[in-house]
Amino acid sequence: MCSRTNRSSRTGRPRSTEADTAILEATRAALVELGWSKLTMGDVAGRAGVAKTTLYRRWANKSELVVDAVAVLFDELELPDLGSLQADIENVVLQFAALLERPETKTALMAVVAESTRDEPLRERIRASIVDRQKRLVLEGRMRAQRRGELPADRDPVAVDATDDLIFDVIAGAVVHRALVSAEPVDEPWVARLSALLVGGLGAASAAGG
Repeated sequence: MCSRTNRSSRTGRPRSTEADTAILEATRAALVELGWSKLTMGDVAGRAGVAKTTLYRRWANKSELVVDAVAVLFDELELPDLGSLQADIENVVLQFAALLERPETKTALMAVVAESTRDEPLRERIRASIVDRQKRLVLEGRMRAQRRGELPADRDPVAVDATDDLIFDVIAGAVVHRALVSAEPVDEPWVARLSALLVGGLGAASAAGG
């Protein structure tokens, strides 16, 4: 009985938010300095001031760790209410572009995406921790635009979900390609054109559906 109680006490101990924050910050710093190939769990533990066993209790390997270190940065994105769907989209796209300009975001994102091409579990973790979590912005924008009367109410949930996925893919793909592949500026004029294209496409799709 005593043994079961002690074991339960150890496994039930809550995680330290401060330790998690320090570990994720250390991961991003180490990745910028060392690159993916030289990054080790031991190096991260040393920088964060924790035992390596602390890392392995939270993350099975460095792939999972780096994905989570990137995911918390994307959680900083917010969709403001600026009075119109186009203005809201422009603002969040500029936030996204600014995030991609940060060395820790750029290095970490490109590293995990490259690694995921040969690691299916890593690809799934990226989808769950980054992609699916950030689709909240598309859902929030669509619902707000419906309340304003800019978009019609949902009639076909399956079609709506497919459209939300497409909007996310278009925005994320266009911004990542321009910023990280083409190395072109994601500036206000470009963002305004992208947003106008999206809003125009949504309007045309709504009219066709109606």
